[in-house]
Amino acid sequence: MAERRRANRGPSAAAANRAALIAAAREVFAESGFDAPLSLIARRAGVGQGSLYRHFADREALALAVFEDNVAGLETYAAHPDTGIDQMLGRIVDQVVTSIAFVELIDPPLTGGPLARMSVRVGAMLGGLLERARDRGAIRADLTATDLMLALSMLAALLARAAPRDRARVAEHGWALIRRGLDS
Repeated sequence: MAERRRANRGPSAAAANRAALIAAAREVFAESGFDAPLSLIARRAGVGQGSLYRHFADREALALAVFEDNVAGLETYAAHPDTGIDQMLGRIVDQVVTSIAFVELIDPPLTGGPLARMSVRVGAMLGGLLERARDRGAIRADLTATDLMLALSMLAALLARAAPRDRARVAEHGWALIRRGLDS
């Protein structure tokens, strides 16, 4: 049976195609790892491989777009006045569990450029939430955003080595340990 081709919607579909590719990459990388076939991502997004390569030059560019999307989502969440540091760190830990394949991408040669800029954004976001928590007396006065980033990095490294079936349990235990260190 011949496969039906979608009608080409032209440039007007570019933004929707890009968003679909990012969402598909997030899912496929989480399910199959960072080395998953890019053709699978294009199929999952409902676009051709040509569309994938028009938006993303390579696998790393696609992964960076997913990171960027994750960070933008966290920034939006942090902007709500009722978002606390606990909720944000919990969301970040959940994101690390579901996006563990991306931990493979973060190695010393790649920590400059876009990844470093995203890290600065996350640190600034956490710093703002820490300040709010300190003002309420809900967190240790000496805790810094750098401390939180270090704790999250250690947890991410641990989760990257954990068996897939154990990641949720390891994340829960690791988050409980981190949380205890936050108390004033």
